[in-house]
Amino acid sequence: MKPLLVSLFLFTFHFSLFSAERPNILFIIADDASMRTFGAYGGTTIETPAFDRLAEQGAIFNNAYNCNPKCAPARACLVTGRFSWQLKEATNHWPDFPAEFKFYPHLLMEKGFHVGHTGKGWGPGTYATEHNPAGPAYKKLKLKPPFKSMSNDDYAGNFELFLDQKPSDAPFCFWLGTYEPHRAYEKDQWKKVGMKLEDAVVPAFYPDNEIVRGDLLDYANEVKWFDLHIGRAVKALEDRGLLENTLILITSDHGMPFPRIKGQLYDEGVHVPLIAYWKGVIKPGRVIEDFVNFPDFAPTIMEAVGYEPHEQMTGKSFLDVLMSPKSGQIDKSRDHVLLGKERHDTGRATKDGINLSYPVRAIRTKEFLYVHNIKPNLWPAGNPEYGYRNVDGSPIKTYLTELKPGDADYKYYEQSFGKRPEEELYQVSKDPDCVNNLADNPEYKRIKQRLRKQMEKELTDQGDPRTLGNGDIFDEYPYTGKQLDYTTGKIVQ
Repeated sequence: MKPLLVSLFLFTFHFSLFSAERPNILFIIADDASMRTFGAYGGTTIETPAFDRLAEQGAIFNNAYNCNPKCAPARACLVTGRFSWQLKEATNHWPDFPAEFKFYPHLLMEKGFHVGHTGKGWGPGTYATEHNPAGPAYKKLKLKPPFKSMSNDDYAGNFELFLDQKPSDAPFCFWLGTYEPHRAYEKDQWKKVGMKLEDAVVPAFYPDNEIVRGDLLDYANEVKWFDLHIGRAVKALEDRGLLENTLILITSDHGMPFPRIKGQLYDEGVHVPLIAYWKGVIKPGRVIEDFVNFPDFAPTIMEAVGYEPHEQMTGKSFLDVLMSPKSGQIDKSRDHVLLGKERHDTGRATKDGINLSYPVRAIRTKEFLYVHNIKPNLWPAGNPEYGYRNVDGSPIKTYLTELKPGDADYKYYEQSFGKRPEEELYQVSKDPDCVNNLADNPEYKRIKQRLRKQMEKELTDQGDPRTLGNGDIFDEYPYTGKQLDYTTGKIVQ
C-alpha cells in the first residue's frame, strides 16, 4: 500500500508541474572541497554559515559520492546522468567529450529554460557543442578577491546578471561553479586571516607538522570564499522573489587537492558534500542516509522540473528521496554506490608514449569500501621520474616526496605515492581515513568476496569495458591537456 501511495503522490506532483510554474534549478559546485570541511558535516576549522544555513533549512545527504574523483570525469557524470565507465573518452581527465552524449542543461534549454553557467562548468577538456556542457557562459563581471590565488570571477555577480536577463515567463537552470578551493594557494594566507595551526584537523595518513597544518589551513580559507558566494547567490534569489520556487543543490566534484585524496578512490576523495533546499517541498532539517551518486543528479533534475529523464541517462533519480518527509534511509535499495577511474593525468607511458590509465573499480556500502586496483604494477599517483603527475603540487606533496626510506615519516609517503595491492578493504565506519587495509585478513574474506562479486555483476550489467576485458581502450583515447615528453620529463604542450 505504501509504494502505491508514494507513486500516486509523485504522479500528482508531476501533473501539477505541467499545469503550474516549473521550478528553477540552481546547482552550486565547489572545485576540490572535502565534505568534512563544512560545519554541517562536523567541520571545525572554519565557519561556513551559508552552506550550513541551507543544510538546516533543507536536507543534508550523508552518503553522496562522485563516481570518479577528478574534475572532468566527475562533472561528466553530472551533466550526462551516466556512469563514468559508460562515457567513452569522457571517462578520462582532459578528454574530447564525445558528441553523442546529451547534457541536462542543454536539454532544458531546448525546453525553453533560461540556462547558463559561471566559473568552472564541465572541464577540463574539449567539446563539440556551441556551449560548455554546463550551459552558456556568464563570466563578464570581475572583482578583486582577498588573495591573489583566488579567481577574479564574480560568480554571484554573474548569477545576478543571468537572472536580470531572464525572460519573465521562463524558468531557469544555472550552474554556479567556483574555481576555489582548487590550487594554487597564496602561501600562509591563514596567518593573514588570524587562523591558528591548532585549528587544522590532520588526517591519519599525514604526519602532524607545521607544513601539513599550514597547507590545510590555506585550503580551508579558500573554502570560505566558496561559502561567501553561496550566501550572495541565495540573497540574489531572495531579492528577486525567486527563492521559493528554486531547487538548490550544493556539492563539490571531489575531495581537497592533496595527496591520497583528489584523484584517489579512498573515502576522502569520493565522498562529497550534498545539501538540497526547496522551500515548501523539501522538509527542513532532514538528514538523509540514502546513497546517491553523481549519475543520479541529471535524472533527478529532469524529473524535478516535470520531464522524463533522457533515454541516455542511466543514473536513478532521487526525487522521491528529496520529497519524502522522513530522515534516515528512505529508499532501501540505495545502500551502496559504484566508483571507478581510468586515466587522469599524464605520468605513465608505454615505450611508444601511449598514456596509461591506473584503472580502479570500487564499491562503497555503509560499512565498507572495497577497492580493486586492476593494474597494481603501475604507480597510482603517476611515475616518480615524472613527478607523480596525478597529484597537484603542494607543500604537503613536496614534503612527502622528499622523504627517504628510513625517515620517521616515510610511511606517509608510501600511503600517498607508493604502489598498492590489488585488493583493498576498509571498514570505513571505524576507519574513515582508510588506513587499515583488511583485504588479507581472513576474518573479512567472505565480505571481500561478496562485495567484489556484487560490484563486478553490476559493472557487467552496465557494460563497463574494463570489467568486460576491453579496458585498454581507455589508454588510447586522446589527452587534450598539457602533455609530458617521456624522454625528457618536461611539459611539451
